[in-house]
Amino acid sequence: MTVAAANAVLLEARSLCFLRQDEPVFGPVDFALREGEIALIEGDNGSGKTTLMRVLTGMLRPGSGEVLLDGAPFSLDTVAGAVVFLGHHPGLKLDLSPRENLRVAAGLYGLRGGADIDVSLAQVGLAGYEDESVRRLSAGQKKRVALARLLILPARVWLLDEPYANLDREGIALINRLLERHAARGGAALVTSHGAVSFAGDAPRRIRLHA
Repeated sequence: MTVAAANAVLLEARSLCFLRQDEPVFGPVDFALREGEIALIEGDNGSGKTTLMRVLTGMLRPGSGEVLLDGAPFSLDTVAGAVVFLGHHPGLKLDLSPRENLRVAAGLYGLRGGADIDVSLAQVGLAGYEDESVRRLSAGQKKRVALARLLILPARVWLLDEPYANLDREGIALINRLLERHAARGGAALVTSHGAVSFAGDAPRRIRLHA
């Protein structure tokens, strides 16, 4: 999804590299993610897509280069609430219900203006499951709870690591709709994927990751 150059840069990587045992996992990587933009990170297995996401969340320190959030170097403190990460594991408390999980997230990071927990759960297809224990939900339903969490949080930058994995066409279409709505509100997202992703709007910018 392309955006006008005048849109503000939300997240920027400058000469970003990550090393493991002094060997480069990826990099150097340079990109600027702007308001209203969806960018697709592509790369073969082992190219460092998940590692890049963890660096961008502050969970891993880069070997060299820097990451800027709203034009300033970021730390774990500044990332919290401003960037939300959805990885291979949904990061849910299994003994809580979907509604309770979302209340916990909102208590930690705030609630996006106009967002409603029950409405968000309905938007991802979980109406009627609000009070069910997450432990009893299917893998696909757990992923939908995590997607509802994206909808309620005020974070402007979404980092989605292989969100399309193991999803049917309906699930893929759901994620694309959520991404497009997020971009329309002025948010931005980085998405990793092995393959091509179909968007209803403009094709997303593609960033190829090489070791």
